[in-house]
Amino acid sequence: MLKVSGLTCSRGERQLFADVSFSLAAGEWLHVQGENGAGKTSLLRLLVGLSPADAGEIYWRGVAASEADFHRDLLYLGHHAAVKDDLTPLENLCLSAALDGIPLDEKAALAALVRLGLRGREALPVRVLSAGQKRRVLLARLLTRPAALWVLDEAFNALDSGAVQLLGELIGEHLAKGGLAVLTSHQPLPLPAGKRLML
Repeated sequence: MLKVSGLTCSRGERQLFADVSFSLAAGEWLHVQGENGAGKTSLLRLLVGLSPADAGEIYWRGVAASEADFHRDLLYLGHHAAVKDDLTPLENLCLSAALDGIPLDEKAALAALVRLGLRGREALPVRVLSAGQKRRVLLARLLTRPAALWVLDEAFNALDSGAVQLLGELIGEHLAKGGLAVLTSHQPLPLPAGKRLML
C-alpha cells in the first residue's frame, strides 16, 4: 500500500540521508531508527508532505502520493504535543476533527479520552496537565481520526509505563485491522516484529 523509493534529504549544505527506500503492506509497520540528528523527523515530514525531498517518490495504493487521496488516509502526530493549552482535552479533540473535516460526536471523543486515561480531566484546560497527560490528549486522536497510515514521531515520549503499554496496544489493534504505521522511538516498543530502517 505504501512504497517509498529513493528519498534523499538535505538541510543546508548537509545531506541527512540518500536513496531511502521501503515498502509496507497492510498490517505492517516500520521502525525508523538512528542517532539524534540522523534525519528521522525529517524523513517523517517528507513522508507526510510537510517538507520537500531533494529526490525520490512516494506511492500510496500504487499511485504517486501527490495524485492519490493520501492525506485523507494518514494521521501524523509529531514529537511535540500539538495541543492548545487554553482548550480542554475534549475541545482539542473536537477542534482537530473539525480541521480535518471529520465528523466527531462528543460521546466518541469522551470515550477516547477515557481510554487514554484522562477520565476526570476532560474539561480541564490542557495547560494544567502534565507533559504525559498532554501527550495522551494528542494520542486520543488515534481513536477519533480514521486513517489507514499512522506516522508517529517519538509518540512514546513523556509516557509512563502504563501509557507505553496502552499505546502499544492501540498500534497493535490498528495493524491487526490492516492498518500501517511508520514511527520513531528511542526505546524498546511493545509491538509485534516489524521492519526496521536505520538512518
